[in-house]
Formats: sequence, structure tokens, C-alpha cells
Amino acid sequence: MSSLRNSLPRRAHKERAQPHSRRKFGLLEKHKDYVVRARAFHQKEQAIQKLKEKAAFRNPDEFYFKMINTKTSDGVHRQESVANKYTKEELMLMKTQDIGYILQKLQTEKKKIDRLSGMLHSLDNPSSSKRVFYAEDREEAREIRAKVSEQGKVPDVEDLPKNIKRKMGSSYRELEARQGRVRELEKIYMDMAMQKELQKKGRKRKLREDEIVSPTSRPVYKWRQERKR
Repeated sequence: MSSLRNSLPRRAHKERAQPHSRRKFGLLEKHKDYVVRARAFHQKEQAIQKLKEKAAFRNPDEFYFKMINTKTSDGVHRQESVANKYTKEELMLMKTQDIGYILQKLQTEKKKIDRLSGMLHSLDNPSSSKRVFYAEDREEAREIRAKVSEQGKVPDVEDLPKNIKRKMGSSYRELEARQGRVRELEKIYMDMAMQKELQKKGRKRKLREDEIVSPTSRPVYKWRQERKR
């Protein structure tokens, strides 16, 4: 019976439009619009109710460290502006530690680049009498040894197995990524070193574009010559 009932043609009911006298208020709100609006209203109402309960059961002797830097004026909770609590010497020490960390990461990346480039150069250099192949496990070592014994010479890069060529490609991509990371770290190190030098004592000024000998995108500063004791 249900399938027969669904097969019969039914009348298409149209949604009721906004009355002519209320056209100035826009489209008539449908039930789905009312559901969204009512749900949002009740969520806000529940949030306000929870805040009222929390304020009612608040402990007047409760203390937070943020209360030192905040106050209430005209019923509005405001945070006072806190001056820098570190001295100039402490800021210089922190900047020195940051520069040391960047320099350490830069040296680590350069060592990894040297190791990778040396390994790839030994694999790609055909003029050398000896060639070193790096295998991940014993199976790859047997494949390379079998390839050498079949040809009677060290195989070229094109003759290597696919998995070894794939790992060489990933090593080249890693090398390019590390070189880009080194360039970024060098730029950060130069900027931090410049900021540290600018915080030191001594009169200095920023050179104009016509005073710079070699064109560069970074600002160039010149310190006033002072007599050293």
C-alpha cells in the first residue's frame, strides 16, 4: 500500500510568501531559518546562565597572578600596559643565546649537506677508479654485487636497481631542501646579528641609497669613529 500511495501524483505545496503589508521586512522566515536562530539564541542563553552561576559561587578570597596587571573600570575588565620587565643587559644576553642557537642549527645543517654531497659525488663521479655504494640492507648489497660481477665493472647510475635510483633521487631532494634551509638560517643569523649590533652603544646612522657602494636590499648602517683608549 505504501508503494501504491507513493506512486500517486500529489499536489506540490508552495511555501507561504511574505504578506504584501510586510514586504518591507524582507523575505518571510521559514521554519529552518527559525530553527537556526532559536538554536543560536539558546546557546547564548546557556552561556550567560553558566557565567551567572560561576559569578554567584565565586570565592572572594581567590587570587590569580593576572589580577596584579588588571583592573575593572566602569564595569569593564581592562588589562594594564606592562612595561618591559627586563633590563638592557638581560635583553642582550637573551639575544646572544638566540643567535647561538641559530648558529648551532646552521652548522649542523652545513655538516649534513657536506655528508650528503660527498656521498652523492662518490656515486655520480665516473672518473674515479673506486665507487662506493651505500645499501640499506643485505639484499641491496647482494644486488649491487651481482650487478658488478655480471658486467665486470662498476655499474653506471642508469644500470642500478630502481630502488637505489629512487633513494638517490630522494637524497638529491633532501640536499636541495637542506641548502634552502641553510640560506634561510643565514639570513636570520645576519638579521639577528645586525639587531644586536644596533643595540650596542655608539652613534650610528642609516646610509642613503646613493651612499651605498654595492647595491643591496638590506639596510646599511655606518658607525661614527670613536677613539679607543
